[in-house]
Amino acid sequence: MNAGTIQAFKVSSKRYSDSSLLMHEAIARKAGLSGTDHKYLGLLTENGAMTAGELSKATGLTTGAVTGLIDRLEKKQLVQRQVDPDDRRKVIIAPNTPHILQLLEPLFAELQEKTTSLITSFSEAELQVIQRYFVAAIALMSEVTNNLNEK
Repeated sequence: MNAGTIQAFKVSSKRYSDSSLLMHEAIARKAGLSGTDHKYLGLLTENGAMTAGELSKATGLTTGAVTGLIDRLEKKQLVQRQVDPDDRRKVIIAPNTPHILQLLEPLFAELQEKTTSLITSFSEAELQVIQRYFVAAIALMSEVTNNLNEK
């Protein structure tokens, strides 16, 4: 593969990342959230209930920053603090999934429709290559993120 092809791919990848960030910021604003609160809410929704300490470890945020995040999301009734029945010193943060979906689904409707249309424009073989790239890129970014969070 030549250097020009690699460079063009890197530029497209960066533009995709930037566009994704800007879109999620716009969606977050419409939902009354900051972009980072929106993404961390997505992490909670995807992974389910977790302790504040687990959320801190997953995000790399300090415990103080996690407390602020939880306060903001709880104020909007998007998460609930629950006492851990096995250890009352721990607080479990549980996503209020029905309320989250009610808030966010309308904001993602157009994106979902257009994404489905885009996906169906590719062949099965092309989609397998794209999927392989995403899986490998996610693993690579997760590794780098974990390494940075450990330092």
